[in-house]
Amino acid sequence: MGDLMDVAAFADAARAEADAWDRAGRLPGDIVKAMAAGGLLGADLPRDYGGAAASARELGEACARLGGVCSALRGLVTVQGMVASALLRWGTGEQRTAWLPALAAGDRLAGFAATEEGAGSDLGALTTSVRAHGTGYAVTGRKLWVTFGTIADVFLVIGRTEDRTAAGGAGEEGAGEPDGGHGRTAALLVESDRPGVTVEPVGEPFGMRAAGLAHVTFDEVRVPASHLVAPPGFGLSHVAAAAIDHGRHTVAWGCTGLAEACLTYAARHTARRTQGGVRLADHQAVRAVLGRAQVAAAGARQLCGHAADLRDRRSPEALAETVVAKYAAASAAASVSQDTFQLHGSAACGPDSAVGRLFRDARIMQIIEGSREVAEVLIGDLVLRRGGPGTAS
Repeated sequence: MGDLMDVAAFADAARAEADAWDRAGRLPGDIVKAMAAGGLLGADLPRDYGGAAASARELGEACARLGGVCSALRGLVTVQGMVASALLRWGTGEQRTAWLPALAAGDRLAGFAATEEGAGSDLGALTTSVRAHGTGYAVTGRKLWVTFGTIADVFLVIGRTEDRTAAGGAGEEGAGEPDGGHGRTAALLVESDRPGVTVEPVGEPFGMRAAGLAHVTFDEVRVPASHLVAPPGFGLSHVAAAAIDHGRHTVAWGCTGLAEACLTYAARHTARRTQGGVRLADHQAVRAVLGRAQVAAAGARQLCGHAADLRDRRSPEALAETVVAKYAAASAAASVSQDTFQLHGSAACGPDSAVGRLFRDARIMQIIEGSREVAEVLIGDLVLRRGGPGTAS
């Protein structure tokens, strides 16, 4: 795999088709192939595994471009990167060799299967069972809202072992028990064509309509021991955490691009739209809306850039600053898209309105990982740890 494609040119070409993808509820196969061929599905993977070795900032800028056009495009990069990053960090050498080049090339499309009926933002409440079976495991449970679950070839499934001494653990002294009092969690790769896997497409979701959202049921699905990623006890605290951190990074940048795109739509619309012979842009109230939107979008971009630079330097503060960036960017996307929607009025309500589509997508971005209060608590913990305001340098 070479360098990344010209993402700006790709995104510009995709803009005219994005509303049709939203109505159809899927991305065309040739678009997925083009993204794979252009290095987007393995953007920050090492070249040894078929990746483009992009920096965190380069990956972020690509997601901003895609997010400003179609959240499903950015979503495909996100979920593929989440699973790949977890395998790169916690997979065995054999797993990395077997799976990462296929993910980077788009030969295998991935889904991250974590959310459940009672385990959304609180993944500690997982009920999916991972049971030792012969020389491997049997997986039983139901996962909700799996991005690109309708076309995924393999799922990274997070579940719970039935006891604290499941085969493959790291011993009795706590080395394999970072999940604490919740018991051991496990992460496994489960192919979508295994007996017992049922994929149920989500019909007409509020947003992210082209992202192939699905509910996936696993009914005593048997997988070999080689599909276990890290020992039991590390599934949530290590494997899932690595995937979620990567997802926050790409979602944050995608939200920044969405906010910036909406601001562009708002500026163009208010500059040419007249009411009573007066341009909307000539009203002070409208200019104030645009000013607030500019500050929100610019602030999100600055925080995303700061977090990306920390990630590229492998700073221990990168994880916390990525949480801050994701929160700010999702908030900016929600507020700017809402203001843009309101400025466009009824014109934003039609099926071919990019403004309406981005407004719906922004709402979904804001509730990823649960309510805003979840992120606020995490950021509050950061403030307490630092003893006051400020960001890591």
